[in-house]
Amino acid sequence: MTEEERTVAAVDLGSNSFHMLVARIVGGELLVVDRLRERVALATGLDDAKRLDDASRDRAVRCLERFGARLRHMPGVSVRAVGTNTLRKARNRRAVLDQAERALGHPIEIIPGREEARLIYVGVAHTLQGAPGRRLVVDIGGGSTECIIGEGLEPLRAESFFVGHIGFTGRFFPKGKIRAEAMADAVLAASLELQTIERSFQRLGWQSAVGSSGTNLAIESIVRESGWCSAGITAKALRKLRKAVVAAGHVDALSLPGLRPERAPVLPGGLAILMAVFERLGIDTMVTSEGALREGLVYDMLGRMTREDARERTVERMMERYRIDREQASRVARTALSLLGQVAEAWEMAAERHRQLLDWAARLHEIGLSITHSGYHRHGDYILSQSDMPGFSRDGQHELATLVLGHRGKIPTERFEELPADRAEADLRLAVLLRLAVLLNRARSEEAVVPVRADVDGRTVRLAFPADWLAHNPLLRTDLLAEQRRLRDGTDRRIELIEG
Repeated sequence: MTEEERTVAAVDLGSNSFHMLVARIVGGELLVVDRLRERVALATGLDDAKRLDDASRDRAVRCLERFGARLRHMPGVSVRAVGTNTLRKARNRRAVLDQAERALGHPIEIIPGREEARLIYVGVAHTLQGAPGRRLVVDIGGGSTECIIGEGLEPLRAESFFVGHIGFTGRFFPKGKIRAEAMADAVLAASLELQTIERSFQRLGWQSAVGSSGTNLAIESIVRESGWCSAGITAKALRKLRKAVVAAGHVDALSLPGLRPERAPVLPGGLAILMAVFERLGIDTMVTSEGALREGLVYDMLGRMTREDARERTVERMMERYRIDREQASRVARTALSLLGQVAEAWEMAAERHRQLLDWAARLHEIGLSITHSGYHRHGDYILSQSDMPGFSRDGQHELATLVLGHRGKIPTERFEELPADRAEADLRLAVLLRLAVLLNRARSEEAVVPVRADVDGRTVRLAFPADWLAHNPLLRTDLLAEQRRLRDGTDRRIELIEG
């Protein structure tokens, strides 16, 4: 199948529901061919120690087995699965992910809150394509709420808050009881969380407000079918809904037009958060969008296929922001990719992700110089670990930061051990190649290109130079001999230098 026409799938492991979207991409357009949704209520299984219990894990695995049956014959490059707030918080997420990935048959990324917000905006923007002006997008999920301001297809400011309808319902409406005082407390608590963005969002401004995902769509359905507004959600309709919800007294007594039974148990928490959003940000009317995170994932995949990768834009912006020496970064990247090309087959590292990760790490390896030369690789690690990096998953950002940390000095073996088992060895090999590329370009000159050939045998890297070349370049020879010792002592890996 051509890139112009292919089938892709997005899986969203949310705190309340798991969603799967399968679509055909034809000429850059998205044609949905299948949707699946199951309420897993993952967030309810998070205990006081931030560990997911066995019951929630079992629900997740059973759901993903069903999703996996649908995706079994799709290639990995056409499927992207992400976990959100609850999996971000779970301390046993690695064990949970191991089970989940086996059930689904595809890798699962944990994405940061701001990356979730960016993808939500991408999904909404494509769904509402053609709508003019700057827009505010609000997405209330089971474990978090995302607020984004954007224009066209580009998000301008994205924030994520640890307030979600599952947590708020459990916290303020225990055992399903709904009291007026509890509703007021819940609205106040959500409002306090949102106050950190009030001024900056108001300064940016927006022409329209859009609500996405389950809570907003459910509330829109209720207020419309109740006759409180003809379309979308208004502040007046929210006040009427609040009065009706409080009057019910208990979630089991909620009987409202347009309210699905499975949404009723978490409606009070979601309503409180939405009311706080309206009050804090001064919203009077909000339209809704069917597009959200999974649609954003699909369009983001399309961007990667058509060389409009958000991660590439992020790397470019960071190079600009931190004033990286582009010529040196380019030299190191070319050398590193040349070395990878020579050993990729022997090391079974011909995948595009290996080439991309090594290229990005090479281009950003000197990012820490913006702080100081002393220990700049550690500063680079900090910048890349702590920055908002659109397009990157948590693991992807961690991998990139680890390569930059490991491009000089002591090999940070403990950091590689923190990576998923299937990536730890490959990334350590990439670190070795990056270290060599940096050493081979120490002269920082196009005129000092090192004529080297590479091959590998297990943990040994052989570097072949022309006869007497190293003898005439004693500084590089000294550097390579020192690197031999570091790799041997730190990772039980070897470098062999061959002349002639």
